[in-house]
Formats: sequence, C-alpha cells, structure tokens
Amino acid sequence: MLTGIEAHLRQRELRREDLYQRSRRLRRLAQATMTRLHAEGPAPAEIAEIRRAVSELADWLRREGRGDEPLALDAIQEAVEAILLAAVQSAEPLPGPSDLGVDPEPYLLGLGDLVGEVRRRVLDELGRDDLPAAEEDLALMERLARSLLRFDTTRAIVQLKPKQDIARMLLERTRGEVVMARFLARARPPPAASRTEPP
Repeated sequence: MLTGIEAHLRQRELRREDLYQRSRRLRRLAQATMTRLHAEGPAPAEIAEIRRAVSELADWLRREGRGDEPLALDAIQEAVEAILLAAVQSAEPLPGPSDLGVDPEPYLLGLGDLVGEVRRRVLDELGRDDLPAAEEDLALMERLARSLLRFDTTRAIVQLKPKQDIARMLLERTRGEVVMARFLARARPPPAASRTEPP
C-alpha cells in the first residue's frame, strides 16, 4: 500500500515538473510576442503557436493536471492576453474562451491585463501625435473596462477584483491624458501655409 502511495506521489511530482516547464515556455513566448506586437505589428506565426500551445496545455490540465492548475494560471493568462492583443492590432473581434480552449477564469484575467496593453498603444499614438487613433483606443479601453466590471464573483473562484481596480485606474489616467492632448492640439496654432517677408 505505502509503495503504491509513494509511486503516486512520485508520478505527481514528475507531472508538476512537466507542467512547470510547459508553462514557463508558454509564458516566455507570450511575453516576447507581445513585445514584438507593440514594436513590429502582426506576428501570425507566433500567435498560431501560442494558440496551439495554450489549447494543449488547458486540455492536459483537464485530463491529467487536476489540482495543479495554479502552476499554469499565469502562463494561460499571458497567452490569452497575447492572443487578444493580436486581435486588437489586426482590428479583429476578440476570441472568447471557447475559441481558445481555455476556462473562463484565466480568460478573464488575460482580458483584464489587455487594458494595460491598449493603454500602451494609446501612449504610443499620443507620442506620434495621432490623436484620432488614441481616442479610438481609449474607447476600446472603456469597453474592456465595462466588460470586466460586469462580473461580481468571489476571489475564491477568480482573483478578478484587483484586475478590475487596475483597469478602472488605468482608464481614468488614460482618459485624462487624451483630454489633455486634445486640449493642447486645439491650443496649438495652425502651421502657416507660407510666410512672406514685408517689403
């Protein structure tokens, strides 16, 4: 009997180590891809790999990893965030949890982090004096924040409240920055079409 228990525990240790390594690879890929999306634009090959890997990892957890899901939560959350950011960059509809093969809980956490990624887009657009694009992404931030705030669930199910609080704070800060940029754009004198020297 005790030998069987030892074998069971050893197998679980091996599964946990495998899960840790899978999660680590996925998290690194998601982080690198988000950096590339901001710097270079679409990364279809990387996003396809993330979608495949996160779906396989979520399926593996359901079949063999029950009880060890927290080890993979950050990786799945970041994978969702990267996939959603790619959809935003491509002006495509956001895929839902069933489209990605993941549970709703990590999906919501990734959706919460997407607010910060869209804020980063707004700041880049303001830095380029592209006020219309910044206003469009601000509107997207508002829709994302509203989507998050509709959920009211216990932290024992999903730690969503901190994401909601951060989303609200980022939205208010970004709204203020866009309003200030709008004010400065209106106050800036138009460039002179031509200048002539007085006779």
